Amino acid sequence: MHMIFRVKWSSTVRDISLGTQIIDESYSLGKSLTNQQIVQFASKGSELNAINVVLTAADVAVEGFCSSRCGTHGSAMGSTKRSKFAYIWVGNSETQCPGQCAWPFHQPIYGPQNPPLVAPNNDVGLDGVVINLAGLLAGTATNPFGNGFYQGPKEAPLEAASACPGIYGKGAYPGYAGDLLVDGTTGASYNANGVNGRKYLLPALFDPTTSTCSPLV
Repeated sequence: MHMIFRVKWSSTVRDISLGTQIIDESYSLGKSLTNQQIVQFASKGSELNAINVVLTAADVAVEGFCSSRCGTHGSAMGSTKRSKFAYIWVGNSETQCPGQCAWPFHQPIYGPQNPPLVAPNNDVGLDGVVINLAGLLAGTATNPFGNGFYQGPKEAPLEAASACPGIYGKGAYPGYAGDLLVDGTTGASYNANGVNGRKYLLPALFDPTTSTCSPLV
């Protein structure tokens, strides 16, 4: 299954909301997708004041997934060929590479082999998607078309979240996500509260005023 949804924003109130959702239950382009096919899916959403997000299911392989990335963001020409639209893609790594794309809810492929944390929504793959989507949303908001805020070379930029890999709480270091909140009932680790009592783990963002990574807790 592929899912495309639109994140809308308002420049006047700086508000972000969920827009139209498209679910491709028939796998119309198959279960092995190229980068161009991801852009093709992204183009199905609105192109005005929106970020088009493509999420692929755990049984879908995407070019470069696991081997070099867990998701990506970019831009492409709109249907009128007069302007670009921004898009994000994130894959569900549950059955393909949870150690790479769903840490700290799965033991990492490399590095310290500490026990994994309990996922706040009891779904390692989707909780990993949330982490990666949050980081890519931050990167898209600050560098949507490749000429915004980033460090390093344009071809491999360090953006708002990617400049702070593996940091989710204070005191984080390689193999340790940081000091997080823990649900007293489930034992799940998190640092953000959502609607309807949901809990999530979101990445730290780079703070340009202090030149440090700033986690939520």
